[in-house]
Amino acid sequence: MMLTSLKKAAIAAILVCVGHTLALADSAPALTKSDVDAWLDGYVPYALEQGDIAGAVVVVVKDGSILTQRGFGYADLETREPMDPERTLMRVGSISKLFTWTALMQLVERGQVALDADVNTYLDFKIPPLDGQPITVRNLMTHTPGFEEQMKNALSYDPATAPKFETLLKQWIPKRIYAPGTTPAYSNYATALAGYIVERVSGTALEDYMDARILRPLGMTSSTFRQPLPSELQPRMAKGYAAASGPARPFEIVGLAPAGALSAPATDIAQFMLAHLNQGRLIETEILRPQTAELMHGTPLTILPRVDRMLLGFWEANYKGRRVIGHGGDTQWFHGDLRLYIDDGIGMFVVCSSMGKGMAAIDMRIQLFESFADRYLPVPEWTAGPGVDEQTARVHAQLIAGRYLSSRRSESSFMSLLALASGVDVTDYRDGTIGVSMVRNGSGTPRRWREVEPFVWQLDGSSRLLSAEVRDGAVARFSFDEVSPFMMFERPPASKPGWLLPAFLASLVAMFATAVAWPVSALMRRRYDVKDVRSAQEIKAHRWLRIAAIATIAMWLAWAATIGTMMSDLSNLTQKVDGWLWTLQAISIVTVLGGVIAALWHAIRAIRGSRRWYSKAWAVAMVLAMDVSLWLALAFNVIGSGVNY
Repeated sequence: MMLTSLKKAAIAAILVCVGHTLALADSAPALTKSDVDAWLDGYVPYALEQGDIAGAVVVVVKDGSILTQRGFGYADLETREPMDPERTLMRVGSISKLFTWTALMQLVERGQVALDADVNTYLDFKIPPLDGQPITVRNLMTHTPGFEEQMKNALSYDPATAPKFETLLKQWIPKRIYAPGTTPAYSNYATALAGYIVERVSGTALEDYMDARILRPLGMTSSTFRQPLPSELQPRMAKGYAAASGPARPFEIVGLAPAGALSAPATDIAQFMLAHLNQGRLIETEILRPQTAELMHGTPLTILPRVDRMLLGFWEANYKGRRVIGHGGDTQWFHGDLRLYIDDGIGMFVVCSSMGKGMAAIDMRIQLFESFADRYLPVPEWTAGPGVDEQTARVHAQLIAGRYLSSRRSESSFMSLLALASGVDVTDYRDGTIGVSMVRNGSGTPRRWREVEPFVWQLDGSSRLLSAEVRDGAVARFSFDEVSPFMMFERPPASKPGWLLPAFLASLVAMFATAVAWPVSALMRRRYDVKDVRSAQEIKAHRWLRIAAIATIAMWLAWAATIGTMMSDLSNLTQKVDGWLWTLQAISIVTVLGGVIAALWHAIRAIRGSRRWYSKAWAVAMVLAMDVSLWLALAFNVIGSGVNY
């Protein structure tokens, strides 16, 4: 009798769930061309106008064919040439990586490359091991080889002077800062290594291999990895812009070509999506065997629970429990994303030709994909988790609060200063919720995350999750959906404590006050005829301290201006600034060491002299200020790091 009752109850529950699902499906609009076109027309033009974005293309594929392809805005604002998804070429940035990974998997499929082999097996130069551990091909595909960020020669505009990617690989090997397989840290260098392995094993230049093995077989006849573009394609290339209100920018020559060199129209990208949605096959063309495609799409690397993970080349972009894989892509001027709803036979690709105001293009594509899934692929009664009690939430919020550094960062060069300026702060709101400084709403305020299970938080108004790793009772690192497949956020090392930045800023204020006090005190003595009672040695020491303060402020301003100029236009990340970098590093050595010496000399004179207690205290404070400057210069490689970065 009990068993019968349980069976009846189970059947009833199943019927309720099925009925709810069918009702939900009935309420969702049909995924048809007419409905998608109307939906896109209602959103994209408004988003472009509000975001100051020049143009965009969108393509949706379904059931083995293109459902719709649309162009919005202009490919060339000056001539008012409209975006055309079939004709207009767009830079797709790191979506190019999917093609490089697909090429590499073709070699794996043929037995010419092994996923767990040391990459040095296939190279003609050596990647040194870290603590005896080599990098494997699988590590390359999951962004876990442990390399620091490489930035030099990221891109240029002059093809005559742009070095080949093979040259860049051998010119400087980035420092490895993580053991292989342990920490996602997005790496263009790692992807370029994979492209070089394709060249070495196949005996064919990467551009030729892509043409012969992927692009032409899929009918992607208007797509190319070649830089600059072939002459017949150049008139079809969309102009890139920082914003629609600004001037057109030059065609970008991506330095590490396998990581981002592809130019393609949306229609061509659709063919690539369709092949991957059909387990590597498009009509009669097979670029991957089904088992290889399944391996590529279904081999996740789990490091943190619940959040999206890195696959073999693709990454997870799951949404409300629905399996989604994809990849984003950004150059300076173009910003795109590709998503495959892999179990549903549906794919979507969007790329914008400018970032626009703030992060408008990024915000637009996130909203587009989430709204698309909510509209056409709703999930019944999705919840992230049951939640935790308020006391537990408050304790865990306290544990995760603090400052973190991204795993994707420069470590061994002066560019590590970017990590100081762009650290991520987690805020405890004292009510059991937290905020993450890089996840903000439209007004610039950090959005709130609520704990849904121990050390897993959900973003308010979204399905995005954040997960933390706890070691010895403390949060050591965390990540969240959108970046978790390829980036972690970790507590700073002892050499770069969280208080170092505010201490440095306070030091600069103290130096500025000392510098300004020089002419002010002189004018005051002259105005009120006050005699300076200090000894000649005290006056001399004070004068050198003020000179050191001015020089130190000028040095740090020079570094800020130099790095700012380099990052505002990535074509400045080349050898053309090497001379200035060497000069600035030499000046920095003299300045920071001279500053400490001047401050110590002044402090000794002040303490031994007849100055009042507050003058002696200020002299000690200036020693501390100069010491902080020296600490920062050493910890962030401002002196002695050379010109590789």
